[in-house]
Amino acid sequence: MIRNVRAITLTFALHALVLMAYPLSASEPAPNAKTLSCEALEEQTPTSVQHWLTMSLWASHCYSYQARAVAIDANEVRTLALSHRIQDGVRQQVVQYLDGPSMSIERHARVGHWGWTNAPDVETSVPAQWATHLSRIYTILLEDDKRVAGREAVKITFEPRDTDRYSHQWWLDVASGLVLKHVVRDTGGDILETFQVTQLQDPERFSGDVEIGRPGREPSVDWQVNWLPKGFQLQPGVSRALANGRAQKLYSDGLAAISVFVEPLSASSLSPGVHKLGVSAVAVERRQSSDADLQVVAIGEVPPQVLLRVARTVELIDKPSE
Repeated sequence: MIRNVRAITLTFALHALVLMAYPLSASEPAPNAKTLSCEALEEQTPTSVQHWLTMSLWASHCYSYQARAVAIDANEVRTLALSHRIQDGVRQQVVQYLDGPSMSIERHARVGHWGWTNAPDVETSVPAQWATHLSRIYTILLEDDKRVAGREAVKITFEPRDTDRYSHQWWLDVASGLVLKHVVRDTGGDILETFQVTQLQDPERFSGDVEIGRPGREPSVDWQVNWLPKGFQLQPGVSRALANGRAQKLYSDGLAAISVFVEPLSASSLSPGVHKLGVSAVAVERRQSSDADLQVVAIGEVPPQVLLRVARTVELIDKPSE
């Protein structure tokens, strides 16, 4: 149940940080599971921005490391401890805040295969599919000779092709392809949020293969979202059924995420409208069904007016009477 704006946006921000801007992963192994070989990273020297993106996604699934980082938005600066390791082909991630309220997220995940395509493309690797998807909705620029946390880096800028999303900037570690810094800017170019690694222990590449999870199924619910910005697709592996036949659905365009869910009104429900906190926002709408008063909540790192439009297009579907 939602208790206040700050709690829900902080939880969402933590979830987004664990994802580290990469495609969401299915949670169960596929039948006759296929794999990605981390050997593909050996002696890889990217020659284009698409190659760098492909390498960065592979790196996010193939390196074990410990790191310290800072997360900065308009409200506060917070320090974090990051832990990532690969065990039996499965990523194990932990993000922990080191100051302020004690919060941490632990996540075990496989590589999601159908995250950015309407149908599986067996001839193209998952990282390459993701990079191609991003290029359809962002103009992507590459700059060399950068430096972050004492490590050589390249900078990648993602400029949206429309006004429905924010711009992103990544600094990738030249040696491993891991993200060292991530900046989100609003439609006017002002910085909304900065995530930066301040210390990265030498990453160790996993020598085996990582499993590709099955794509999962869309939850069966009595509501639907009728509009999303171009490129946002449902992530079945992290959408989940809730009590009373409701469900949370999470959508992503490859960089940003929008989470939508419906729940009964209660004393702790949020007031209708848009509530802003840092890079995230919460849009709330009220609905009436045949048997309950409900609130629709959309949370995400997109312009507030876009989030409100998403919430307003959520349609309740009448169940057939028995």
